[in-house]
Amino acid sequence: ISGPQCDLQGLWRNELGSNMTILAMNTAGTFSGSYHTAVAATNKQILVSPLQGVQQQPSAKRHPTFSFTVQWQFSDSTTAFVGQCFVDHRGKETLETMWLLREEVLSHKDTWKATR
Repeated sequence: ISGPQCDLQGLWRNELGSNMTILAMNTAGTFSGSYHTAVAATNKQILVSPLQGVQQQPSAKRHPTFSFTVQWQFSDSTTAFVGQCFVDHRGKETLETMWLLREEVLSHKDTWKATR
């Protein structure tokens, strides 16, 4: 692989002030960590929440794709993230992600409003 390779391990911060820590990855590409969101649709205290994820082709790609889920500790919801790690010629790493959040609803007829 020519040029620097993207490494997911470490502390990440987004433009909204949320912090994510990804711990060491195993050879299969799975990892764990924690997510401390700065934004939530709740009036409850925001708690650091665990994450579990996997990186595609852990050691073979310069700009690897990945996914992880966060089990929120302060609400009845979970979020799935998918993304890709980019690294520029100076070695600056950036994660580009999309997410889907599913919250618990009390009946099947309310499922239409449960995902955002």
